[in-house]
Amino acid sequence: MTWERVRLGELGTWYGGGTPSKSMPEYWSDGDIPWLSPKDMRSEVLAGTQDHVTAAAVLGSSTKLVPAGSIAVVTRSGILDRTLPVAYVPFATTMNQDMKALVPRTGVDARWVAWGIRAFERELLRGTRKSGTTVASIEMPRFHAFELPVPPLEEQQRILLTLEDRLSGLDTAEGYVGMAQRRQETLRTAILRNELARVAQRALPLARVITAGLSNGRSVPTLEGGFPVLRLTSIRAGRIDLRERKPGAWTATDAARYLVRKGDFMIARGNGSIRLVGLGGLVSEDPDVVAYPDTLIRAQPNETIINPEFLALVWNSRVVREQIERVARTSAGIYKVNQSDLNGISVPVPSLADQRQIVQAVTASNEVLERLATQIGQARARAVSLRRSLLRAAFSGQLLDSRPHNP
Repeated sequence: MTWERVRLGELGTWYGGGTPSKSMPEYWSDGDIPWLSPKDMRSEVLAGTQDHVTAAAVLGSSTKLVPAGSIAVVTRSGILDRTLPVAYVPFATTMNQDMKALVPRTGVDARWVAWGIRAFERELLRGTRKSGTTVASIEMPRFHAFELPVPPLEEQQRILLTLEDRLSGLDTAEGYVGMAQRRQETLRTAILRNELARVAQRALPLARVITAGLSNGRSVPTLEGGFPVLRLTSIRAGRIDLRERKPGAWTATDAARYLVRKGDFMIARGNGSIRLVGLGGLVSEDPDVVAYPDTLIRAQPNETIINPEFLALVWNSRVVREQIERVARTSAGIYKVNQSDLNGISVPVPSLADQRQIVQAVTASNEVLERLATQIGQARARAVSLRRSLLRAAFSGQLLDSRPHNP
């Protein structure tokens, strides 16, 4: 039987969201109606929301009640630079303006649509994500025009049964990989803590260990052939990967004050994940001409006080990360830190001699841990590839159990 191809916009009723005024306590106080926002989109099936509104908010504001059994999609958030969050919502909910929800029509299983969006995530992001905006967002007319293969309801449900069974086994395997990664991170943290515990040290705010004030980069649209500018993704394992760049719509003269220099320490100003906001990377080699963007903040370590390699080491450790995550604030799904936040972050500062010894000791230990990290990364990559293959098979009718049953 040939599967019908149906536009996402025609699969049911789509709902938008809104934020009731925070200045009106009657919209929020003692609310018991779920209010969904991007921060809640952490699982494939939602169990609840962090925030709730009142019935007065539904009646008196732009937020509307979406019936139970919908699927929710994030349509505006920095996370759209990497992934397209979608979840099944088994309860009635309201939501904010960064979300859309679909209540499928008769003959369409909501889970089929949710898995379909995941299966075609890369195509959807490539074809519907707006470019040149401050916060990544989805262009809804293009999103609604995307066609999803839709078999008869009975076949949808049979395929879903097989797909979810196989993905459940994969989830279990990924859980073991995640456990190994957490243990590795715990060991890495313990090694640094032990090294720090054996030496005398002072706790100094970041502002005291840099030579000049922190400096934000500049927002630059992409322009083929333009002057190069780093991407936020250039921060990798405490280093700046100078290959992670794009051509920008500015001249060498425009970029002059933002040129990257060896010894610069770049800090991520914002990220969709709280675990990544504020991460730092050291420019450890002489760069060619390249500038840094507004998503990065430059710090220049004072080498009479702090070894740049030591700063990179402790900055990305839990010793400092816990402070950063406490001061980070979220807006439109993006966690952010500013110069004032960062200047007050406390950094442990032993003597320069002790710093060098700690760097040597931790680096030696990290070489072993990096080999483990490589193996973990390979296992994760295999899991991602297998998940994509399963989804592709499901939505092309190629899962073994998706063949029609004989009566």
